[in-house]
Amino acid sequence: MIQTMERQSLVDEIRGFSLLGILMANMLIFQYGMWGMDEMELFGQTSFDSWAHKAVKIFIEGSFMPIFSFLFGFGLFKQMQSQEARGGKFRRVLLRRFLMLLILGFLHSYFIWDGDILLFYGAIGFLLLLFLRRKAKTVLIWGIVLLSLFGLAGLGISGTDMNVTPEQERKTEQYVEKSIEVYQTGTYAEITRFRNNEPVPMVDDPLFLMIALFLIPFMTGPMFLFGIYAAKTGLFEQARTKRAFYAKGAAMFIVPGLILKTLGVISPGFIISGIGKTAGMPLLSIGYILGLAWLFTLKEAGMVRKGFASIGKLSLSNYLTQSVVCTTLFYGYGFGWFGKLGVTAGIGIALLLYILQMIVSTWYAGRFRIGPVEWLIRAWTYWSWRGRPKRAVLPGPVDTNA
Repeated sequence: MIQTMERQSLVDEIRGFSLLGILMANMLIFQYGMWGMDEMELFGQTSFDSWAHKAVKIFIEGSFMPIFSFLFGFGLFKQMQSQEARGGKFRRVLLRRFLMLLILGFLHSYFIWDGDILLFYGAIGFLLLLFLRRKAKTVLIWGIVLLSLFGLAGLGISGTDMNVTPEQERKTEQYVEKSIEVYQTGTYAEITRFRNNEPVPMVDDPLFLMIALFLIPFMTGPMFLFGIYAAKTGLFEQARTKRAFYAKGAAMFIVPGLILKTLGVISPGFIISGIGKTAGMPLLSIGYILGLAWLFTLKEAGMVRKGFASIGKLSLSNYLTQSVVCTTLFYGYGFGWFGKLGVTAGIGIALLLYILQMIVSTWYAGRFRIGPVEWLIRAWTYWSWRGRPKRAVLPGPVDTNA
C-alpha cells in the first residue's frame, strides 16, 4: 500500500507539473486563436516576443499535452486493475467515464473554448480498450510502429508553405483578422457564435479533413499506448531505486527531441524539418516524463512536490478553471486583451495563474479528498454519490487512487 501511495504521488506530481506546460502552450491559443498563433505577423509582435514564441514552440508546444495522454493511458490500466480487484466489470466503469468526458468536452468546447481536449480523450478511450489486456510487448510495438510512421510522415510536410496554396493563405489571414475584431470586442453570444459557426480555413477542405483524420491515430496513439505499457511494466513502482534509469532515459530522449523540434522551428524549409514537427514532440515528451520522475525522487524536491501533487490531483478542475480565467482575460466579454499583450506577457500571466492555482490546490487538497470536476466524473463512473468504487469483493490491498 505504501508503494502504491508513492507511485500515485509521483504520477500526480508529473501531471501537476505538465499542467504548467499545457497552460503556457494554450496561452498562445487564448491570446491569438487556434489559427492566429501561427500568423503572428498579423499581430505586430516585437523581436523579443518572436524569440519567446520560438522558445515556447521548441520547449513546450506539443510536448506537454502528450504527457497527459501518457498518464491517461497509464491511469486506464490502473483503473482496470483496481476494478478487477473488486470483482467488478471494468469495461462498464470505463465506458461511463468516457461518456462523461465526451459530455464535459462538448460543453467546454461549445460554451467556453475551442482548444478542448476532453472530448478527444473521451473518444479515444473506446479505442484504447482494445489494448488494455494485450501483452506489454505488444502494446510497446504498436506504440513504436505508430510513432515511427507519424515521424516519417513529417517528410511529407517539410517546408512551411509547401502544402499551403496562396488562396488558402489568403483565407487564413482573413479568418484571423476577423477573429481579432470578434474576440477583442465581441459579446459572449457573438464570440460563441463565431467560434462554433464561422467557416474555418483548411477545415473546409475535404482532402485536409481526410488527411487529418487519417493521421490522428498515428499522431496521438503512441503516447496513450506508452502509458499503458508503463503501467504494465511498473515504470513508477519503487521509483527511488530507478533514479539512474530515469536520468539516462531523460537524456536519451530530451536531446534528440530538442534537436528535432529546434530544426522544425528555426529551419522550417529544410528537407527533414517536418520530422521535427512530428517525431520531436513525442520524443521530448518521453524525455520530460523520465526527467520529472528523476527530479521528483530527489530528497531535495520534497518541498515543491506537495504543490505539484496537489495540482495534479485536481488536474481537470484546474484545466477547466484555466479556460474560464483566460477567456475572461482575453475575450471581449471580459478584459478584451486578445492579441494585445504579446507572448512574453502571456508567459508571465501563465506563471502567475499557475502559482495561484498551486496555492489554492494545496489548501483544497488538505481539506477535501478530490476536486469538484474529479468528483463529478468519479460519481458518474462508479454510480456512487461519494465518488468511490464499490467495496472490494476479493481480499487484498486495492488501489483506490486509480
